[in-house]
Amino acid sequence: MNLSRNNKGLGIADCGLRIGSVKPANSMVSPERGQPCPQDFVAGKERADKAVHAPGGYGVAALCSSLASSNPQSAIRNPQSGSVLIVVMWIAFGVVGIALYFAHAMEMDLQASENQLAGQQADQAIEGGAVYVSNVLANVMQLNPTSAGAMNFQPYMLPQTNFYQINGKVGEATFWFIGRDTNDSDYSHRSPDPVFCLVDEASKANLNNTNLYNNATNWLQNLPQLQYNPNLLAAMYDWNTSNTTASVGGAKNETYNGLSPGYSVKNTNYDTVAELRMVYGMNLDLLYGEDANLNGALDPNENDGMALPPNDNANGLLEPGLIEFFTVYTHEPTNFWAPITGSSTTTITNRVCVTNLTAVASFIETNFASVYSSISQKLNTLATGGTAPTSVIDFAIKSGISEQNFITIEPYLYGSNTVGLININTASAAVLATVPGIGYNYAPSVVAFRQSNPSRLNSVFWIQDALTSAGGTNAILQAGPWITSRSFQYSADIAAVGRHGRGFRRVRFVYDCSSGVPMIVYRQDLTFLGWALGKKIHDQVVAGKI
Repeated sequence: MNLSRNNKGLGIADCGLRIGSVKPANSMVSPERGQPCPQDFVAGKERADKAVHAPGGYGVAALCSSLASSNPQSAIRNPQSGSVLIVVMWIAFGVVGIALYFAHAMEMDLQASENQLAGQQADQAIEGGAVYVSNVLANVMQLNPTSAGAMNFQPYMLPQTNFYQINGKVGEATFWFIGRDTNDSDYSHRSPDPVFCLVDEASKANLNNTNLYNNATNWLQNLPQLQYNPNLLAAMYDWNTSNTTASVGGAKNETYNGLSPGYSVKNTNYDTVAELRMVYGMNLDLLYGEDANLNGALDPNENDGMALPPNDNANGLLEPGLIEFFTVYTHEPTNFWAPITGSSTTTITNRVCVTNLTAVASFIETNFASVYSSISQKLNTLATGGTAPTSVIDFAIKSGISEQNFITIEPYLYGSNTVGLININTASAAVLATVPGIGYNYAPSVVAFRQSNPSRLNSVFWIQDALTSAGGTNAILQAGPWITSRSFQYSADIAAVGRHGRGFRRVRFVYDCSSGVPMIVYRQDLTFLGWALGKKIHDQVVAGKI
């Protein structure tokens, strides 16, 4: 109840009290609600009227005094007001919590969108890198021998890294070519950072060249992983041969059908190196070794013993598996696109097999008259009564041709074998050890010779001096049918990151140039193997420099 101000004093409202809130001393409290009963309000109203109309000034003070004297506890608090405060606080906390939840969700969505964008950028960078490799290889195939001589390599040879970029930018993304250093494998296998370059597939042994690991020769037993595992070597041989009977220690259908689940032996060529996983007796340690991410570098988890996969001996040296040394793609064509002498254009050219001396002599006389005049006498002698060469290097020895003249005609010659030839200019010592006649006795000497004579690596001619100086003169004829200096298949292991170093992607491509046009014949996504760019680039990414 409010009393307005009159000419004698203040109304009850100025006291800050409401009559309904007054609790007389003798009031009765409602047991249900804990509030004063109706008769309390009547008594309070009578006292208020007396106090307001009391003579002598303002009656408000008298009213307050009357109320106070009649009840020391002049008012009680409403218990509902505390409950409302608690409810309001809980609602506020709930609203804040929901706001924080959605803010966190929005932040995560933003990061996911950023990573997705970076991944898409990396994907596009890899596609750009793949196109770039095609252009590089096309340019290599069209090199004119005269101009190429100044760069120390010829058409259909792995270009040196100064001929192309080992990494590049595509928009905000960056890509790299993960390669191998086959001249100094020991150093690269101790480094935490990979080598960046293209890879020559002819630097590896071809699984489909059964002459390298059949029961008669077993040259593949020179690989460390197979040296003491003849049964696995026999099973590898049995997998891609049509024989129905297993070789000694090998495996055919009787063995594979007894596995759980069982399957049949293939009895034909390998399609990929990873197919070795199907061979009886093969396991992941033998196939992949310590190189879990297949980048050829010693990553921290590959040198920590049993702490993290893979299993390793923590000796500070990466020991790769069999997959590092094998390919299934290498073969040489009997014709190819070659530069026209004295011209910048190319044309399809038929190559000549050195076992056909008549055809070789005719080809050289027609296209390289000066070269023919220097070797014609020996060619005639060989054609009339000598033994025909079995390989290109054998032809060089028997014809007595000079090294410079041999470099000129070598691209147009091929030997009795065209599948699985190993490039002596790019193969590692481990792979060279699988070549008949070279083996692990002379492989280190061959690598040392080519490191000391980089200007001679534009043909196979230098292998004569390398093996002679190593004491393996007779090994030249043995090695001849299995070696080459040309490469028609290459691989590009392309890794990329998008903006801010995010969105890592990695894809491996294999190119076949034997038709005259670089064609992608194999593509494998390797992103699942994890980071493969090494410590140095990782630190640059963390520092925001990429």
